[in-house]
Amino acid sequence: MRVTKINEELKKYIEGEILPEYEKNDPGHGVEHARNVIARSLSFAEGMDEVNLDMVYTVAAYHDIGHSVDAKNHEKVAAEILAKDDNLKKFFSDDEIKTMAEAVYDHRASTESEPRSVYGKIVCSADRMTSLEEPLKRTYAYRLEHTPEKSLAEIIEDSWRHLVEKYGENGYAIPKMYFDDPEYEKFLKDLQELLYDKEKFRELYIKVNGIG
Repeated sequence: MRVTKINEELKKYIEGEILPEYEKNDPGHGVEHARNVIARSLSFAEGMDEVNLDMVYTVAAYHDIGHSVDAKNHEKVAAEILAKDDNLKKFFSDDEIKTMAEAVYDHRASTESEPRSVYGKIVCSADRMTSLEEPLKRTYAYRLEHTPEKSLAEIIEDSWRHLVEKYGENGYAIPKMYFDDPEYEKFLKDLQELLYDKEKFRELYIKVNGIG
C-alpha cells in the first residue's frame, strides 16, 4: 500500500533529533535549507506510485547533515550518519536504509555519475537552488570560513568562477535536474544572465551580502 502521509513517529524523531543538527552548518546549508529540500522532494514525489514518501522525507532530511563535519565530503559523511542511525531501524528495512544512504551519497551536483535510485534523483533535483540570492550568499559564507585571508575582490572572483563552472552554459549542475521545475529554470536563466555581466554580478554580490 502506498504511503500518502509521513509516519508521525518518524517525523517526530527527525524534527527533534536530526534537523537541529543543521544549526551547526553554515547559513546556506542550515535548517531552512533542509526544510526547503524536504518540501521540494515531497513535491517531486507526489503522484509517483513507486516511491515511499517516508524514505523521500528521510533522505531529504539527512542529505546535508554532514556539512559541518566535512563540507568537501559532506555527502559521504551524511550517508554514513544515516546508515549508522539505529533509530531508523524502527521504520525501515536494512535494504531501505541502504537505498536511502546511497541516495544521500549520490545527491551532490558535482558527482559525476547519475544517482543510483529514484530517491537520489529526487533529492538531487530538490537540492538545486531557486533563489538568485542563495548562491551569492552561499559562496560568500563558504569563502569567509575557508579562505578568510583573501581580499574581497579575490572572494568575488572566486565565487564568480565557481558559479560559472557550476551553473554556466556547460555547468556541471545543470544535468542534475531530473524533473520539470519552472522555478529552477527561471533561476538558471536569471543567474546565467548575471554571470555574463561581471560588474552587475559584483554589485549584486555586495548588496546581497551586506558588504561595505
